[in-house]
Amino acid sequence: MTLEQSIEHYAGTAPERTALVCGEQTLSYSALWEAIVRKEEELRGEGLKAGRPYIWRSSGDCLFVVTYCAVHRLGAIAVPLEQGAPEESFLAIKRQTEAQTYAPGISDILYTTGTTGQSKGVMLSETALCSCADNFINAFGFDSGLCMIVSGPLNHIASLFKIHPTLTAGGAVCIINGLRDPNLFFEALELPFDGFAAFLVPASIHILLSFSAQRLTSHSGKIRFIETGAAPISSADMAALAECLPHSDLWNTLGGTEFGAVCTYNFNDGRYMEGCIGRPMKNSTVEVDAEGSISISGPTLMSGYVADPESSAKVLKDGVLRISDRGFVDEDGLIHLTGRADDVINVGGFKIDPVEVENAAGSHPDIEDCLCVAAAHPLLGTVLKLLVVPKQGRSLDKRSIALHIKARLEPYKIPTYYEAVPSIKRTFNGKADRKAYRLGL
Repeated sequence: MTLEQSIEHYAGTAPERTALVCGEQTLSYSALWEAIVRKEEELRGEGLKAGRPYIWRSSGDCLFVVTYCAVHRLGAIAVPLEQGAPEESFLAIKRQTEAQTYAPGISDILYTTGTTGQSKGVMLSETALCSCADNFINAFGFDSGLCMIVSGPLNHIASLFKIHPTLTAGGAVCIINGLRDPNLFFEALELPFDGFAAFLVPASIHILLSFSAQRLTSHSGKIRFIETGAAPISSADMAALAECLPHSDLWNTLGGTEFGAVCTYNFNDGRYMEGCIGRPMKNSTVEVDAEGSISISGPTLMSGYVADPESSAKVLKDGVLRISDRGFVDEDGLIHLTGRADDVINVGGFKIDPVEVENAAGSHPDIEDCLCVAAAHPLLGTVLKLLVVPKQGRSLDKRSIALHIKARLEPYKIPTYYEAVPSIKRTFNGKADRKAYRLGL
């Protein structure tokens, strides 16, 4: 069943069961369904027709889910944008999407963050959405007793694609406004549900472990699983999270707007393998060639980019999508990511993945956060530079950090330059905004 069919089903079979919680507002399945039907009539009255896009800013609350489902019920295409999308960007996307004619079956157009280039509108079919939800339900065991805590922007795949499987399985979604206030996360864990789960980017996990580890441990009996992704998580944080939640599944997932969620690994196994994304999920095939290039096939793939057939053809051909992540398959059949092709830094002929350097440096006791970038040297050419956010009360000790990295990596991966910075620029989903640090080399 589609998301909307599932909500209608539970509105009839379990009308008083909680579907959505956002702050002081709680909607049962019957109340949610009634709100969707009312919103559908409102949109129809505004002139929205089947097959046409509806562009709106995410409200970050129950109204978002109501609007999203109502658009689908009408047979229109949901185009949710960030809550703070500037008017100029909003109008540009509105013009672009409304100027197109779409193939039957397109349900969503989700705009990528654009950190490695121009933001693109990713067209997703109803089949892709349902297949991705089925991947999650099959892999993670979503059911009617689960409350999924959603803390990210609702227009983004990491949050939006948790709403689908949760409500399809008859569970409840609790929407909180980010993790800047961890109290909201822990307050959600006090709600009257059988079990809880959450998607947390690695940066959010690190914050919880740094400031609320004991509090997290006190709730370990309630948490069925934590999923992470969107950015690399260090083995140190994997181990620390496993110590707090010894009986929970801890999933590291490969996902993307263009292909959904396709591969996952439960790192609560004592090995805490950085970059491991495990095995493909039910509806997906993930392959790694001899050069480390990764290709994905299956019904979760996008239908293409809006008004950009050239870019679509570069990554999607004959039902196979090629992504910029690189990796390998180990002797146990587990897939590992080794970085992105466009992030690799060439230093004297050596190809270096900056994430590997960041993970090695990040385990230094004085470092809160760090980023490895390319820098220009007057004699050596391109070298590595490490931007470091020291922990509170600590200072930048270049020699100590260099020795720490030397004990873990090859000599050519040791940065030449080190600089203390107040923070590392990151996107809302926790990825380092590497585009902001490009030095034109």
